[in-house]
Amino acid sequence: MWFDQAAVYQIYPLGLCAAPEEGAADAAAPVPRILSLLDWVEHIRGCGADTVLLNPVFSSDRHGYDTRDYFTVDPRLGGEEELARVCQAFHQAGLRVMLDGVFNHVGRGFWAFRDVREHKWDSPYKDWFHIRFDGNSNYNDGFWYEGWEGHYELVKLNLANPAVVAHQFDAVRSWVERFDIDGLRLDVAYCLPVEYLGQLRAFVDGLKPEFVLLGETLHGDYNRWMGPGLCDSVTNYECYKGLWSSFNSMNMFEIGHSLARQFGPEPWTLYKGRHLLSFLDNHDVTRIASQLSRPEHLPLAYAMIFGMPGVPAVYYGSEWGLTGQKKDGDAALRPALSRPEENQLTAWIAKLAAARRSSRALWDGDYKNVLLTNQQIIFQRRYQEQRVLVAINAGSEPYTAHFDAGCGLAWDLLSGREHDFGGGSLLPPYSAQFWKMER
Repeated sequence: MWFDQAAVYQIYPLGLCAAPEEGAADAAAPVPRILSLLDWVEHIRGCGADTVLLNPVFSSDRHGYDTRDYFTVDPRLGGEEELARVCQAFHQAGLRVMLDGVFNHVGRGFWAFRDVREHKWDSPYKDWFHIRFDGNSNYNDGFWYEGWEGHYELVKLNLANPAVVAHQFDAVRSWVERFDIDGLRLDVAYCLPVEYLGQLRAFVDGLKPEFVLLGETLHGDYNRWMGPGLCDSVTNYECYKGLWSSFNSMNMFEIGHSLARQFGPEPWTLYKGRHLLSFLDNHDVTRIASQLSRPEHLPLAYAMIFGMPGVPAVYYGSEWGLTGQKKDGDAALRPALSRPEENQLTAWIAKLAAARRSSRALWDGDYKNVLLTNQQIIFQRRYQEQRVLVAINAGSEPYTAHFDAGCGLAWDLLSGREHDFGGGSLLPPYSAQFWKMER
């Protein structure tokens, strides 16, 4: 599947395009802010990405995850014509497009929920939600309803109701027909019933070949939501923390052991052969440039996600070191940007993406730890006869690594330089190398 070798660039359009915080009125004229993404197409390609993930673009109350209408583009971003134009520009540049599917819940402004608020038990849509008329909500609706994880601005949908499922699937069909999308990120996929995921899988398989379902998952066994008949991939939150805390605590054992647990050679490892989404940050967490204690570790963290098993994702702005902390609220993580920027980090990420793309061992190979210390990690990716060693020195001093390489020579896919394993392998301070082995 194409997604296995993809490199993803994630955009939160309501933020990047400087949309107002509150959703537009139903009758508001669309403002084509989303067309500003046309100025990002070549930058995204230049970063080495081949897939664009757009967070919510459909009509919502505020932040996109509180949907009002699955069929209408958020007027703060524009209309159908503008979104189609943006998707077409991405496709013409060779970039696939994924949209955010928010199917577990909707906003209080969702048209069917507004009908329930007006007509109560007489509404034909009362069974679209989890409602009891013997209680009340904190909004004094005159009835109680279930919200997502206690957030009552997010109204949980009854996904056991065939009418709800049919409505959502009709929307997905329309997205494919109108915008030719290539996949969906499923918001809070860990909340979606497995039966629903199976229905969605079967439905999209009939819409478009190799249509990707990427589930947002946090903890637990990801095989509950990923595999045949379910999601193709999920977000690898299990490794997310280790990808930055291993550097901050100078303890590479943390990420090394997590990767070995997930992908290692032992028969009991969890996700061997799967391609989870690897990320350093996104629209919900602190930017990696703010999370790391030492700026020298920023390029090395990106080397980790492009070298480890999985599909690497870069969040807009982080490729040039944009900062932002979760404690300062969503706006700090989802800023408006007038144009993309490029610097040494951007060029480094492009180099990492090119190296990964050039080697099937890097995007489809197995995983084995070769050397682990507090400050250094070397792991092997192998596909059939191809081998690449990813070597990272997080320390401030040079380090000479001694291990059995299984051959005498390699070539660094990042620098192009030849590497001789005789007498040990010198790792410069704060360095990363992708050694393509001679055999």
